[in-house]
Formats: sequence, C-alpha cells, structure tokens
Amino acid sequence: MTGPAPLLLLGAQRSGTTALASLLEAAFDAVGGLFTINGKLPYVLHRWCTEADVRGRHLRVDEMLHALRRRPPYGRGGERWLATVEDVLRAAAAEVAAGAAGDALTLRRDLVRRAYADATRYGEKYNEYLLELDRLAETVPDAHWVLLVRHPADVAASTLRWSGDRPWRPGGWEAALDKWAAWHEPWLRHDHPHRTVVEYGRLCAGEDLRRLSQATGLDLAPYAGLLDGRPPAEPPHALPAHVERLWQELLDQRKA
Repeated sequence: MTGPAPLLLLGAQRSGTTALASLLEAAFDAVGGLFTINGKLPYVLHRWCTEADVRGRHLRVDEMLHALRRRPPYGRGGERWLATVEDVLRAAAAEVAAGAAGDALTLRRDLVRRAYADATRYGEKYNEYLLELDRLAETVPDAHWVLLVRHPADVAASTLRWSGDRPWRPGGWEAALDKWAAWHEPWLRHDHPHRTVVEYGRLCAGEDLRRLSQATGLDLAPYAGLLDGRPPAEPPHALPAHVERLWQELLDQRKA
C-alpha cells in the first residue's frame, strides 16, 4: 500500500479517544481508507511476534487471534478487517515454520502493512499504545502520532464513574490523577518526529479539529457531531503539582 502516513491515535483512557476515533473512522471510510478502533494489532505483535518466536519457528497465531477477537474492534469494517488479519497471520505462521520470515521486527512491520493492504490509507486507536511508544515507533516507523489530551480532572472524574468490570480502575481521586500522569510521562520523554497534540475541549470547539484536518489532509468538519462536547469537570481541589506540571507541558506541545 502507498499513500499517506498511517495515523495512530493515542491517549489515556477516558480522554475522548473513542469519540475521536469514530470521527476518524468515518472520515477515512469516505476516502477508501480504514481506521480501526481498538484493533490493537501492533500491541499483540509486540507480545507474540518476538525474536524467540521466529527462532523457534513458531508464530503463536492462536494466542494472537484470541486476543484480537476477545474484544473485537468497533465500527464498520471491523469484522472484515479481522478476517484479513487472520489470513495474514496464518500465512505468516507458515513462513515462520519454514524459516522464511527473516527477523521479528521486519515481520511485525510487514504484518501491519499486509493487514491494511486494501485501504488507501489506514489508522488505528488503542489507548495502551501510549505505554509502549518505543516499540510502536519500531513497528510502524512512518506513522503520524496524534495525542488527544483532556484535562486531568475531567479524566479522573470520568474514570471513577466508569462502570463495568474494570479491574484496572483506580480506587480514588489521587490514584486516578497519578495514573493520568503515568500514562503521559512516556509521551513527554519520546521524540517521535511526526506528531500532533490536540486538546479535547478545543477539539469540540472546532479549533483543534481544523488543526487535525490540516495534519491529516482530510476535511473532518462534517463529522464533528460524533464528538461529545460536555464541559470539563470541576476538580474538588487543586491538582497536585506534578500533574499540573505535566498538563501545562502537554498544552505547550499543543501550541508548538
């Protein structure tokens, strides 16, 4: 596949990434592209397509397909994409068994390209990518990263309201803010050359949607209704100093 650089949407949980991903999915689909929401193929490959697997001539397709299908990607094209991924992974397993796959990093890069080969352009959102940026940069080296940030108080409040079986949900306000900080610190340490920071409030207001349209080369305005423009929560008290510092650094990067 040739075309625009892959777009990887990053962000902490409860930052609005699923809403923005739904917007991007619609915009990509309109031009023959494919934007998967929680497809998580690179995340899975980082765990089950290693040098040890290649040396052992054993690509663990069963584990990967179980992980991909346990919580399948949202939206249009998801099931069709998963079928393509299964074909791609099974073919790669045969190559690995025959000793014809080369090294693991080259194989991971090739598998991602093959998974999206029928699309004019592609992208993906998965929150946990934010925790493994070094490996992500290796596997999809030409990607444009978009980080969606949201006020830490709003994220913490939404996280604590989150219902369902969420064993990773923090138990209180301070823990939720500390988790927000831990998810963003890797971004501030990384120097990936192609990246854009957008802020959710300004995105809903239109300012950052215009910036993102310029960054992607797509007119995103027709899909603005897919965003949730609720105002940020009022924090019950001042943010801890380390959280406030990180938040201001992220806003400074947005302006850069």
